[in-house]
Amino acid sequence: METIHGQRFDEERALYGKQDILVTDCAFEGPADGESAFKEGRNIRVENSFFDLRYPFWHDWDLKITGCELTENCRAALWYSNRITICQSKLHGIKALRECGDVTLEDCDIVSPEFGWSVDGITMNRCTAQSEYFMMGSRALRFTDVTFQGKYSFQYIEDAVFDNCRFDTKDAFWHAKNVVVKNSVIKGEYLAWYCENVTFENCHIIGTQPLCYCKGLRLINCRMDEADLAFEKSQVEADLIAPLISIKNPYQGRIRVPQVGEVIRDDPAARAEICVESPAGSHCA
Repeated sequence: METIHGQRFDEERALYGKQDILVTDCAFEGPADGESAFKEGRNIRVENSFFDLRYPFWHDWDLKITGCELTENCRAALWYSNRITICQSKLHGIKALRECGDVTLEDCDIVSPEFGWSVDGITMNRCTAQSEYFMMGSRALRFTDVTFQGKYSFQYIEDAVFDNCRFDTKDAFWHAKNVVVKNSVIKGEYLAWYCENVTFENCHIIGTQPLCYCKGLRLINCRMDEADLAFEKSQVEADLIAPLISIKNPYQGRIRVPQVGEVIRDDPAARAEICVESPAGSHCA
């Protein structure tokens, strides 16, 4: 494997088409303002390096990035690439990951609007992220111990498992399919509208008008705070451990809750059963 150490690159396609290389302690910046430093590469290892130029990793295979910083000027950093591992790195440019496959991120800090679109297979462990439209249209996601803040996250995703995560995000999980969220805190307005086959287990959900127009929705041992007008037109099976402000026109299924402030039924087609199960007794209607 060729080693490149301690160099500075700013020209266009500086390491174009390189294969079997180890790049350490290098900087990709400078007045030439070149793009696409590692385009069309194979078996690339980059360690402890700094990126301040656009489009550094496009059409690459077998890429490992460790201990690197990609600044806000490093836009669209990884596109059309496969078999990627990124560890202990900062990804701070817009649109940092798109149309990629078989991706693993560990111990990374992400500040990147439109991050992770149309990715097929992504594992994320112990990361923090700030974004808008995070993970749009991606599939086969496996997230553990991820903290996220932003808007419009996880829309149109499929086949995903999230465990021990903390999400502060509005309009999350819209149109999501085949998703499990476990042992997590999800805060934000209008959670998971139009989703299909989504399960929340041992979760704390916070925010107004959650979980409407859903199909195959399940909640297991969940707490929902600030939840009003919940479950409108949804097909739902829910076991809740805390009171709700209000439930509106749940379509099919059963909701078990210790207390609810108001049940709104003004649609005759919305016939889900609501069971208030308190220490004083149980009542279903």
